[in-house]
Amino acid sequence: MPATELRPHAAWALADWLAYQESLHPKLIALGLERVREVALRLGVLPAACPTLTVAGTNGKGSSVTLAAEIYRAAGYRVGRYTSPHLLAYNERIAIDGRAASDAALCDAFEAVEAARATISLTYFEFGTLAALWLFRRERVDVQVLEVGLGGRLDAVNIVDADCALITNIGLDHLEWLGKDRESIGFEKAGILRGGRPAICAEPPTRSILECAERVDARLWAVQQDFGFTVAEDGGSWDWQGPGGTYRGLPRPGLAGQAQYANAAGVLAAVTALQERLPVAEAAVRSALPQLCLRGRYEKLGDVILDVAHNAEAAAVLAENLRADGLAASVHLVLGMLSDKPVEAVCALLAPLSRSLWFGTLPPPRGLTGEELRRRAAAIGIAGTAAGSIEEAFHCARASSLREPGQKSAIVVCGSFLSVAAIAGCLAR
Repeated sequence: MPATELRPHAAWALADWLAYQESLHPKLIALGLERVREVALRLGVLPAACPTLTVAGTNGKGSSVTLAAEIYRAAGYRVGRYTSPHLLAYNERIAIDGRAASDAALCDAFEAVEAARATISLTYFEFGTLAALWLFRRERVDVQVLEVGLGGRLDAVNIVDADCALITNIGLDHLEWLGKDRESIGFEKAGILRGGRPAICAEPPTRSILECAERVDARLWAVQQDFGFTVAEDGGSWDWQGPGGTYRGLPRPGLAGQAQYANAAGVLAAVTALQERLPVAEAAVRSALPQLCLRGRYEKLGDVILDVAHNAEAAAVLAENLRADGLAASVHLVLGMLSDKPVEAVCALLAPLSRSLWFGTLPPPRGLTGEELRRRAAAIGIAGTAAGSIEEAFHCARASSLREPGQKSAIVVCGSFLSVAAIAGCLAR
């Protein structure tokens, strides 16, 4: 429904507000800071009233934001956490002290944003970002940890001057928005760096990140150069070394996979860089690490594994985790993807581990049909079956696994947040 046909009022539920936001801007994504900054100034959320850690990157942002928030909570701080997208409920995006915002709190925030914006058009993401900042200020959080939605330089989150910026990694995703190579994408993500403030790179930085850090005079800490980590051979513990000292015998992160050590190392560097403003005892770090939990990140529900991997780098990590669990050639793969994602690369990485491959349809306008996925996989020599909706593809994979009693296997659902959310919903019923 066009925005002109909708008139916000006090009786609106959360679903009404979200439908309204979807109608406000002609584009789902409209990068740029002028509109959103103007509304933020009217709302009184700039400059930030508390220290801010901003996290950008291709993969690992959600787990890094969540771990940082949990460390600060364990240290006794009141923490605002902002992530996107959500898996099952919009409320997941905005959390205060580990609890998702209530419908009532979100509606209060949306009313405030609506009043401040007047005639300024905002995208769905911009509206939500402003709502998060408004709620964090109202609730007087001690620290806010913000996940960048897309890129960094022109993302709505970047209206806040981060006291510390963390870049998890650079991968080839969102190429139509961020550029065709790692240097171009690195340049966009480096836009969250601020002069005189710490900037953490959890993987060796691109030249474009190095140049940006030098240009703005950010205090760059890069993994393998300024900090590092080593994992025990049995994977039971790990050590971190950096400018602020050393942590030895740390518990493994609560999320599975080797990539989580790199994410956690970057978070520890950020926490260390902010120690003067936000002191954190080692006990808080040790307490938070094993508690790290995030839906849809190599999440095991019986013989089902849910993973939101939707680009080549994330698919490679998923494949590594499956091999580590002894599931090579034992997977019944359910794949649903969006049209702007590297279908062929994801299929090439995961098909060799699969006993059966089922393609499911995701909703338009960006979702590919199962048949489109099947054709693209077939073009590179990978055979699979189009099975209608993503739920139907899952049921086909389940039937396939049941025909092999006694065989070690897993049903793996991946390719998109939408794919994982649909099956997580099925399993919850």
